[in-house]
Amino acid sequence: MDDAPGYGNTGGTIGHELTHAFDDEGRQFDAKGNLKDWWTKKDGKEFTERAACIVDQYAKYTVVDDVKINSKLTLGEDVADLGGLILGWMAWKTQMASMPQQAQQLRDGLTPEQRFFVGYAQWACENDRPENLRVTAVTDPHSPGKYRVNGVVINMPEFEKAFACKPGQPMAAVKRCRVW
Repeated sequence: MDDAPGYGNTGGTIGHELTHAFDDEGRQFDAKGNLKDWWTKKDGKEFTERAACIVDQYAKYTVVDDVKINSKLTLGEDVADLGGLILGWMAWKTQMASMPQQAQQLRDGLTPEQRFFVGYAQWACENDRPENLRVTAVTDPHSPGKYRVNGVVINMPEFEKAFACKPGQPMAAVKRCRVW
């Protein structure tokens, strides 16, 4: 396996955890782990305004029947998912800049960029019963896997470019969210 799916999967996960230090919960602890909000009022306001885009986006996702994601509950994880994949992408692109051209070829019919996003999506393969989805949609601080993938990549122009998404297609965002 080449680096692309690894950076998408593991890089996205590592980036996710790092991003938690800079979200609505991580801001409450200083560098020594003490309970202390270390953001300025301006930082807090900016975060809230940018994060509102994520809240609005995820609130529209229907989990099952007429049950929507509780996007205020899932905000911290949704922001970390997006920030994490952006960090994973940045790390992978830095690595790719030093790689020979052959590492940037098609594999299994996919470009390296496509393999990066497929690698990210693979961790979220799941099959859940509707009864469980109803409960977790209102109680779990994590969005269902489908939206932890699609909700993130729709905000990345790199995904749209990698898969040649056209305006009006489901994975071509009209409005993108970007917190960091």
